[in-house]
Amino acid sequence: MNEITVFVIIAAATGIAAFIQGAIGIGFALIVAPVLGFLRPDLLPIALLILMLPLNLYVGLREREAIDWQGVGWISLGRLPGTFLGLWILVILSADGLNQVVGASTVIAVLAALFAPVFRPQRNACATVGVITGITETATGVGGPPLALLYQHRPGPELRSTIACCFLVGEIISLIILAAAGKFHLDQLLWALCLLPPLILGSVASRMTHHRIDARRLRQGVLLFALVSGVILMLPL
Repeated sequence: MNEITVFVIIAAATGIAAFIQGAIGIGFALIVAPVLGFLRPDLLPIALLILMLPLNLYVGLREREAIDWQGVGWISLGRLPGTFLGLWILVILSADGLNQVVGASTVIAVLAALFAPVFRPQRNACATVGVITGITETATGVGGPPLALLYQHRPGPELRSTIACCFLVGEIISLIILAAAGKFHLDQLLWALCLLPPLILGSVASRMTHHRIDARRLRQGVLLFALVSGVILMLPL
């Protein structure tokens, strides 16, 4: 597959994922991480984390009045040790091993979102979810489902804005630590910059429609796509 075709596919996935993330609060990494795993695993997780910075800043500012700041604090506190564990996983893995972890993390995240008991956004639960998110997002770029599980029974604006704020803080932490560890490369940054237009388009589209879409069915579709992609990524080539 030539480079232009690869870019078009990744750009389309980025735009669709940005729309879904803006509409329901999760979905961006669940869609984009498997696509990158198939086509450009060398871009994981840096390009994915960079792309999520403006996306989550936009979503967080859009509904900032609904942010659960106490939850953000405890999740971010738990995120720090989890980030170092995620970095350790990233350092010891080969490209094929990273694909396996991306696939497994995606499948586990989907199963947790579908079948795990309800979490309440209290101190201990927030800190625990912060650790889990720090590990998986730093290693693979996938970190949304544990946060969505934590806030799944809260109002939509609180879920979307709080998760976006947690992502924003966590992604900055992860990128700083990954850069210090020598995992940040120019090619990853350039790809992220080239993917900003579809990201912006999807985000703006979500603003116009997030009050009217069927969030439950859209979430089910995202989880199904992520489950199938994760399983395929784990299959031996």
